[in-house]
Amino acid sequence: MPEQTFIVPEESTPDRADKILALHYPEVSRSAIQRFIESGKVRRKNGDKLEPKKKLHPGEVLLVDLSPEPIPGLRPVDLPIGILYEDENLVVVDKPSGMVVHPGEGTGEDTLVHALLHHCDGKLSSVGSPDRPGIVHRLDKDTSGVMVVAKTDPVHHALVKQFADRQTGKEYLALVSGIPREKSGSVTLPLGRHPTIRVKMAVVENGKPAHTDWEITESFGNLASLIRCRIHTGRTHQIRVHLSSLGHPIAGDETYGFKPSRSKISSPPRVLLHARKLSFTHPGSGEPMNVEAPLPADFSDYVELLK
Repeated sequence: MPEQTFIVPEESTPDRADKILALHYPEVSRSAIQRFIESGKVRRKNGDKLEPKKKLHPGEVLLVDLSPEPIPGLRPVDLPIGILYEDENLVVVDKPSGMVVHPGEGTGEDTLVHALLHHCDGKLSSVGSPDRPGIVHRLDKDTSGVMVVAKTDPVHHALVKQFADRQTGKEYLALVSGIPREKSGSVTLPLGRHPTIRVKMAVVENGKPAHTDWEITESFGNLASLIRCRIHTGRTHQIRVHLSSLGHPIAGDETYGFKPSRSKISSPPRVLLHARKLSFTHPGSGEPMNVEAPLPADFSDYVELLK
């Protein structure tokens, strides 16, 4: 969007600059407009600096440049990613195990964000942190499966609200060590940071509410079980901690209790957790979306080995 002249409409009530501009440019998030103002890309026509909280009055004239901000340190990288669904509003991907979702300390240019910038030609939402364009929710590095990514700011906001309001459906498959006594159940233990190991999560008394429903879909002698999980909350490492709390950690998950030396199964290729299905309402069409990702080869091959 090239620089253009913006005149505050005569019918406008005096209000903050960022609120007025967000109302008239709904395709751009308010947080992005605040950054544009602070960086000088939105200014008064006479050259005076504008503050996001400064009240604008009818008839005031601004010069506005809402061109997408360059993302510092990020460049498109041609990496293979599986596309499960795509339109002008969003893209649903099958994230491979081993791929980090977004850049962070110690990551390179091999994240899902780098791949998406290439695939979508940079057309991703600008909501939130500049190093996480389009990212509505995340999966752990080792976890494979379905993720939805927003291309526009309005769609991003709508999807975030669905996740926050628990209007999405999230189903996972996990291979756990041993066989649970019951065939199905629910875990509602609260989760928070581990009291001494800050990179881990744990069941803590004053933690955030967390709810996981689970059921055995297949068992392999007394060695392992394939578990289907439906989560009603989206806490960090929720399924990993909840299944470990049952005494059946996910195969390969040494962080949460899997011990190769004590296990009766051979060492898995990774933490065997897969986001199999994601259900949500399409923000553009209002249609229900149910997108599934097939079990990846490393997971399915290991299951065949157990059989």
